[in-house]
Amino acid sequence: MNGFLKICLAVMLVSAVGCGKSDKGTIGVSVLTLTNPFFKVIADNMEEEAAKHGYEVIVVSGDRDVKKQSDQIDDFIVKGVSAIVLNPCDSKSIGPAIKRANEAGIPVFTNDIKCQVEDAEVVCHVATDNEQGGRLAGQAMVKLLGEAGGKVAVLHFPQAESCQLRVKGFTEVVEAHNAETAGGKIEVVATLDGGGARDEGFNAAKDAMEANPDMAAIFAINDPSGLGAYAALEAVGKVDQVKIVAFDGQKIGKQAILEGKIVCDPIQFPDRMGKKTIEMILKHFNGDEVPAEILIKSELYYQQDAEQDPELKKAA
Repeated sequence: MNGFLKICLAVMLVSAVGCGKSDKGTIGVSVLTLTNPFFKVIADNMEEEAAKHGYEVIVVSGDRDVKKQSDQIDDFIVKGVSAIVLNPCDSKSIGPAIKRANEAGIPVFTNDIKCQVEDAEVVCHVATDNEQGGRLAGQAMVKLLGEAGGKVAVLHFPQAESCQLRVKGFTEVVEAHNAETAGGKIEVVATLDGGGARDEGFNAAKDAMEANPDMAAIFAINDPSGLGAYAALEAVGKVDQVKIVAFDGQKIGKQAILEGKIVCDPIQFPDRMGKKTIEMILKHFNGDEVPAEILIKSELYYQQDAEQDPELKKAA
């Protein structure tokens, strides 16, 4: 009997430990897409940080489909999650789903991509300072093209507020440069939707090159579209003519910078973004005041930075 009791106690203990990570509640997370490593890093860090405080995190991928993401939010509401975190698939169209969560009394947080619907209540938005990062990209482009200047294409993802800000910051610097110089002007000849993905970035860059065979450079709003652009340049034999400034600092982007495929990135810190989002959720749960927005500065990352990057050295 004593042995039987010991077994029962052991089973109960294991069960208790297994449930321990979610003993305080569940946080539902819908990211833009898990095929992009950037969003997986955010999600992984949210899971890790939340587990330290007794919360379970359910992560799903919106796959850039606002209807799918809206359904995921409805599913979170049915599950009765303690909070919802989103990278909106569309900054405006996601509004009605957020309002449904508001009506259900579930606090909503966003990171990286902001909701642009005023009456959809978001407790806190945690993101890169994308406009500041866009200005860094513009400064890098001015330095890259120098006194010669040249034609530039922008690979955008206009559905995302974060990308709107990147292009805004980039454009402001380019326009200021053009206003201050008689020669060496930078002409943005095309702004195309690169979809934030390799395939779409490839197609957009290919179209831009066909229309502007003398193009000098490309600004891509993230690493996947930048790498798609590089593949397009390879296909037409113009990797030496056209240089790429991208954005993100994902591992794939850093590796591309190391290999000379991308000149530089304003890099983001998705690990900090994920942890900071959980920190704000916990503060809200505790009844503490939470800022409406927290912006994390980006930093320019060149080949010399990649050569000293421990993450890339470890991979090698």
